[in-house]
Amino acid sequence: MSFQKKRTRVEASAQSHGFKYYIYHLFNLANQDMTLNKHLIVSFVIGISLLSCKDKPKEVETTLDVRQKVEMTTNYGTMVLELYNETPLHRDNFIKLVKEKAYDSLLFHRVIQGFVIQGGDPESRHAEQGAMLGEGDLDYTVKAEFHPNLFHQKGALAAAREDNQDRGSSAIQFYIVQGKVYNDSLLDIAEERINSRLARHYMINDAAYTHLWDSLQKAAKDENEERTSFYINRIDTVAKTYTNFEKYIMPEAHRKVYQTQGGIPHLDENYTVFGQVVSGINVVDSIAVTKTNEQDRPIEDVRILSVRLLN
Repeated sequence: MSFQKKRTRVEASAQSHGFKYYIYHLFNLANQDMTLNKHLIVSFVIGISLLSCKDKPKEVETTLDVRQKVEMTTNYGTMVLELYNETPLHRDNFIKLVKEKAYDSLLFHRVIQGFVIQGGDPESRHAEQGAMLGEGDLDYTVKAEFHPNLFHQKGALAAAREDNQDRGSSAIQFYIVQGKVYNDSLLDIAEERINSRLARHYMINDAAYTHLWDSLQKAAKDENEERTSFYINRIDTVAKTYTNFEKYIMPEAHRKVYQTQGGIPHLDENYTVFGQVVSGINVVDSIAVTKTNEQDRPIEDVRILSVRLLN
């Protein structure tokens, strides 16, 4: 597989493919285990009775963050998404692209039932039937934005990305979570997977080990399969024993959502969640069961007809 283009995706396999090194902490198809509060700022004054008619208490001041809603129409139906104000870089970038009609006529090029539906590859607009997609992107990334209240529950809108040191997001490719319901033991395993990826992230950014990351990038650029494989394995080996970071503990509130509504918990803290489907989740479910080829591309195109701002 060529290194000339990078496939921007949320990877579903724990394997690297040929020379290419994808983000691989995700999903094992053979063994699938699969609110967000508006900020309400209230200012008030507590009075002590004995107020005269002229001394009225100060009025309660309320500021409510209104979330931008987006309508996404596909050939499978229409869904409405809210964009989170807690992730302003991703929110503003998505709004900019919607205004430019950048998503109109693109495909959901990657669909995995019980996992995600992924779209936004600019090369998918005029792609031939069956052509491999997922490598298209714009010429910039968006800085990662993680928030403790935002997680991969069913219907979450999140940014795909390449494997990189700062977990920066693709400028245009996104995915919507279908996921599945988890029990306690599977959530414990997911938590371990999150921490294994965090260990790797902090390790490759540790000055003592950045030379391994740099060597991996050089080997990949040179299309040296042997050296690429060597540094992938070396990084993974070191990361297994790396402890110089604060381990993630899954909040109980998140666990309850994963146990009832479902989602993809092991992606938390590694991919930026920046929105949520608030209407039309049935469209996600309908797309997720469509027949796909070996590359997870739907046999019959699933197309985004239009994306528009609602408020």
